[in-house]
Amino acid sequence: MAGKQKILIVDDDSNIAELVSLYLTKELYDTQIAEDGEEALQLYDSYAPNLVLLDLMLPGIDGYQVCRKIREKANTPIIMLSAKGETFDKVLGLEMGADDYIMKPFDPKELVARVKAVLRRYTPAPAVEVKPDGAMIAEYPSLVVNQTNYSVLYAGMPVEMPPKELELLYFLASHPNQVFTREQLLDNIWGYDYVGDTRTVDVHIKRIREKIKDTADWAVGTVWGIGYKFEVKTRV
Repeated sequence: MAGKQKILIVDDDSNIAELVSLYLTKELYDTQIAEDGEEALQLYDSYAPNLVLLDLMLPGIDGYQVCRKIREKANTPIIMLSAKGETFDKVLGLEMGADDYIMKPFDPKELVARVKAVLRRYTPAPAVEVKPDGAMIAEYPSLVVNQTNYSVLYAGMPVEMPPKELELLYFLASHPNQVFTREQLLDNIWGYDYVGDTRTVDVHIKRIREKIKDTADWAVGTVWGIGYKFEVKTRV
C-alpha cells in the first residue's frame, strides 16, 4: 500500500525478529528482516527503510559497525536493541548516532510506541512554496490556500476557515500526493505537546470537506488505515 513506512529489523534471533515484524505489520508498517550485519547493510541500500531496528550482538559485522556505516551516508533513524544493560553500552550506542536504545527482553507494544515516537520526530519539513513577496501559498485549479494572510479561495470565492483547518489544509496541499498519519498531522499542526487524540484530525478534515469539494484536478483523500493526503490527479 502506498504510503507505508518501511522498517528494517536486524536481529540474528529469528523468533524475536518475526515477533517484532508481526507487531509492526499490524500497525501497517512494511518490514524486512536481516539476520546479520552484512545482510543488513545490503538490505539498507536496496530497501531504503524509514527506520532501522538494530540488534548490537550480530555475527560478523556487529551492530555498532552497522550503525557507523549507515551514519556515514544517511541520517535514517536507528533504534538499538541489546541484552546489554550497562550505561557505557547505551552511551556508546547513542554517541554513535542511535536515536533510541531498548533493552531485551522488551514489551513489543513498547517497542512499537518507541518506533512511532522516533518516526514522528523525523517527519519531513513542509515543502513550502514561497512566492517572491514571501507569501506561503499552495495553489491549484479552483483552490488557493494562503497561510501568510490565512485566506482560502475556492472556485474564486473566499472560504472562512479557522486557523487550524487552514493550516491543516495548507500542510496537506503543500505536500501533494504524500500520505501522512494522523499522528504526524497532529505533531505538525498542533505540536508535539498536544494532549488531544487523533480524532481531532478527523473532525477537522470533515469540516474542510464540508467547505471545499473535490474536483477533477485534486481531492482531500483518505488512505484507509493510515491517514490522509492531498491527491493531485493526473488527467489522461
